[in-house]
Amino acid sequence: MKNIKFQNQDCVIIENNKIEVTISSSIGPRILAINFHGRKNLFAELPDFTSQVPDGNPYHFYGGHRLWMAPENMPQTYEYDDQPVQIVADGNFILIKKDIEKNSGIEKTIRLILDPDEAIVSVEHILKNCGNKPLECAPWAITQFRTGGVAILPQNATDTGFLPNRSLAIWPYTDVNDPNVKWGNEFITLNANVASPFKVGFPNPSGWLAYWLDGCLFVKHAPYNEQASYYDMGSSSECYCNDQFLELETLGAKTKLKQGETVTHLETWVLYKDFERPRDEGEVTKIVERLGFD
Repeated sequence: MKNIKFQNQDCVIIENNKIEVTISSSIGPRILAINFHGRKNLFAELPDFTSQVPDGNPYHFYGGHRLWMAPENMPQTYEYDDQPVQIVADGNFILIKKDIEKNSGIEKTIRLILDPDEAIVSVEHILKNCGNKPLECAPWAITQFRTGGVAILPQNATDTGFLPNRSLAIWPYTDVNDPNVKWGNEFITLNANVASPFKVGFPNPSGWLAYWLDGCLFVKHAPYNEQASYYDMGSSSECYCNDQFLELETLGAKTKLKQGETVTHLETWVLYKDFERPRDEGEVTKIVERLGFD
């Protein structure tokens, strides 16, 4: 672990022979960059991208990867991440911990493990209720990528006979006729080149989402519990895109946290390089078969 300046922030880098991961200590918890050595950061870099919250102050997104709490609620979801965080190296993992949030009473922690040899990162998201009352919520892991790539969103292809086998949550601002989205039978693909915001969510028993950019394929895996309830009409996975960035999002199940209780949500990131841009569902299928997951 070494100290650097990145986007005018104090950061630390962890790395192996294949990739490096940049974590901010100035704000967060935020993972600001991930890349193969010698290649460009896959994450969006958004030092000036903000959203207004009710108190009139800007919420800074910064880009990269963040931990939110579902359901989306203003201002509780938009607790400021502008303060320094604790970063502790303990054995083979890095702990990134934020001070307890004033409005929600939640303590947010990310526990990160970089594989010593492979382009694999384990990212555990932890919400702890340090408030004075029970709280229903879910961990919400959001990764912002640079535009120009292609998101791959797997759909349930189980043959259920006369019964439905999939559902989609569509946000009011989403244009379902946007030519950048292709509604395939097994995969939805989205070219991150939209003129207006687009968002879709869905239950994801396949347990993965992917984004292709600059010859690299970023895959995030997250567990899905068929017996659990999820926010946003049952969405365990979501994808949002505007003209600044594309987000791959995974959510944990709805959880009632008593005082002092925690809930965790694990993502596993795997990076691949030297892949051609997928142009249609058939080429996506070939990629999935090559990688050996459905």
